[in-house]
Amino acid sequence: MKGNINIKQLWTDKKRTIFGLPLSFTRYTLDEERLYIRSGVFTVVEDEVRVYRILDVTLRQTLWQRIFKVGTLHCCSSDSSQKDFDIQSIKNPREVKNLLSELIEAQRTKKRVYYQEGLSMGNDDIEDMAADLHR
Repeated sequence: MKGNINIKQLWTDKKRTIFGLPLSFTRYTLDEERLYIRSGVFTVVEDEVRVYRILDVTLRQTLWQRIFKVGTLHCCSSDSSQKDFDIQSIKNPREVKNLLSELIEAQRTKKRVYYQEGLSMGNDDIEDMAADLHR
């Protein structure tokens, strides 16, 4: 994230806890190509999901979340380390969902990735398969 100067950070937020306040050690960051989820205090874990690998995004809002104007995005992906994950209790969840959906489509078009039920294949996957065949 920090090493690539050409990638612009598009959105960042913290997981919001009681009363919608960002009193958490979980931070979400979205750039043009990746979603980062960083959590922890003493042991910090940073997960990264390539945007084009996200298959589905669902917005969930409980009554309390609606009152405090936060929500949770549930994402299903084809990433091996982050199959299903939540972007929990964030501000403006509908706007973030729309931004994420637009980025997903743009990255799939850019990388020529097409998903069908049970089958997903793009340039990176084809290169990985070719490398495996040559071993």
